[in-house]
Amino acid sequence: MFSSLRSRLWLSYALLITAALSVAAIILFIFLLQNPLLYRQANTRLSVIQAVLVKSQNKWANLPLNDLQALMEDASQTYDTRLLLFSADRQVLLDSGAGKSAAIQLPRFTRLRSNSVLKDASGVAWLYALKRLDNGNWLMVATERPNPPLVMLLRDEFFWPFVTAGLVAFILSLLLAYWLARWVGDPLQTVVTASRQMPSAKAKPLALRGPREVRDLTHAFNEMTTRVQASQKSQRDFVANVSHELKTPLTAVQGFAQAVLDGAADTPEARQQAARVIYDEAGRMHRMVLALLDLARLDAGTADFQRAPVDIPALLNSVVEKFTPQARGTGLTLRIETPALPPITGDGDRLAQVFTNLVDNALKFTPARGQVTLRAALIGSEVQVDVADSGAGIPAEALTHIFDRFYQADPSRPGGGKHGAGLGLAIVKEIVQAHGGTISVRSAPDEGSTFTVRLPLTPPADKPVAKRKK
Repeated sequence: MFSSLRSRLWLSYALLITAALSVAAIILFIFLLQNPLLYRQANTRLSVIQAVLVKSQNKWANLPLNDLQALMEDASQTYDTRLLLFSADRQVLLDSGAGKSAAIQLPRFTRLRSNSVLKDASGVAWLYALKRLDNGNWLMVATERPNPPLVMLLRDEFFWPFVTAGLVAFILSLLLAYWLARWVGDPLQTVVTASRQMPSAKAKPLALRGPREVRDLTHAFNEMTTRVQASQKSQRDFVANVSHELKTPLTAVQGFAQAVLDGAADTPEARQQAARVIYDEAGRMHRMVLALLDLARLDAGTADFQRAPVDIPALLNSVVEKFTPQARGTGLTLRIETPALPPITGDGDRLAQVFTNLVDNALKFTPARGQVTLRAALIGSEVQVDVADSGAGIPAEALTHIFDRFYQADPSRPGGGKHGAGLGLAIVKEIVQAHGGTISVRSAPDEGSTFTVRLPLTPPADKPVAKRKK
């Protein structure tokens, strides 16, 4: 019955409220037992008699004891009370009830008492009012404490108002507890319901309601939903892109293989062409599979990285030397501008892969008589490497997607015939981030493009490159 959080919260609040009201009721009951209506009425009467006598103390306080005794006995009969007078040193001066009742001693700590109960020598309880007179004596007005039956509690003037107030407070508290339980429980139930519908592309962010901790949970759930939806979309796009990229080479391989099997390629030249196409397309699929496996390992954090000092100027020079023949063959100028730089900690082979890919792309998309330049510099505690070309540039709408997997900005621009699968820059970004660095691009139509890689001299300890290759 009380298995849900909301019902348990309500039950907890109800028990706390019941406990609090029960304590208040017990205290009230004890108070009424110790101070029933008859006690309070008697104490009020004693206080009034005391006030009357104290007010007229100038007329009787300094009378001789014989005259004062007679006056006290008359007053005692008139007010139906027992009157006692004590000296400053706590001795009984006179007692209107002497001979009729047991002796009463002046209580200790008289300054802390006004109306209270004391017992005489025989154990009879008396209600009394005590007041110090101007001459230093003490006046006590007392009456025997009544013994009301327990049923008198039901007639007490405070009993039913307190009972009514307690019931109203209990009902209102239960309603408030129910509202509080819903305030906490409903947003959590909304999160539970939404989580059961996951994964869903139609899931929408939940409204932030309830206490701060519940709002934080809802906010975290919304962020998780966004990441899951983005991951699902990425997976769908990934499958679609892989299917699309594999479709063309597989079609070509199947077509030329069929031509060989059917005898359509009946000349050595035709068979050579079919074999060449099959070989090229198989190589393209092989490179794509290797790139996908590399990306998968980078995503999972299982890619092998070495931690060793890397001389960036030497690495860039080796890249330039590798591409110099290709640049000359296409009429391009390949330049490098780098001062002496401190070594960085990283994986030299992976970083060579980064700059090889960037330079290769720059050469592909730069027309003849163009220029590709590599620049390196030390910026604070980071090494910055720019790979700039004088090509046609990248369209503005493509800049935000240039590092997406399988994304190709414009196959029709120069170099379009040499387009790959669109995985190179995605791998470059993963490798740079694994070294704790960043990569960005600046480009404008007909003004070329500049890819900027910034690498820290020492990568953070939580990056994969910090793990030694086993």
